[in-house]
Amino acid sequence: MARACIEVTDDPPQEAHKALVDGLTAHSAQVPGRGFAPRPLAILLRDRESGSVQGGLMGRTDKDWLFVQLFFVPEAERGNGLGSRMLHLAEDEARARGCRHAWLDTFSFQAPDFYRRHGYHEFGVLPDYPAGYARHFFTKNL
Repeated sequence: MARACIEVTDDPPQEAHKALVDGLTAHSAQVPGRGFAPRPLAILLRDRESGSVQGGLMGRTDKDWLFVQLFFVPEAERGNGLGSRMLHLAEDEARARGCRHAWLDTFSFQAPDFYRRHGYHEFGVLPDYPAGYARHFFTKNL
C-alpha cells in the first residue's frame, strides 16, 4: 500500500515548489550530457531616476537552450528599439553561456510578430487559449 496521500489545493505551501524542483533536479541529473542545471537570466529595464524595475526579460539557460519566460516593455517605451536590444542582449548572453537554441511562448494578443521579425520560427499553437485567442510557441537557432 502507498505511503503517500494526494492533496488538491489552490494554496500550496512554500516548500512544495522546492520539493518538486529538488526531485526533478535529482532525477534529471541521471540524464547523460549536461543534465538539469538551470541558470537564471535577467535583462532589466530600470527607471533612470528611481532605479525601479519598469520592465525587462527574465528566463533561464539550461541544456544549451535559452528559455524566455517573461518579457515586458512598458507602453511608453515601445517602438524605440528597447525590446529588440533586450532580446539581443539575452541571446548574446545565452551564446556566451554555450547555448545554441532559444525558445519562448507568447499569446496572439502580445507579440508573435515581434518574435517573427527577430528570426523566431513558430513550432506550435494552442488555439482558443484563452478563448478567442491563441498561445504561440517559438524557437530560434542561436
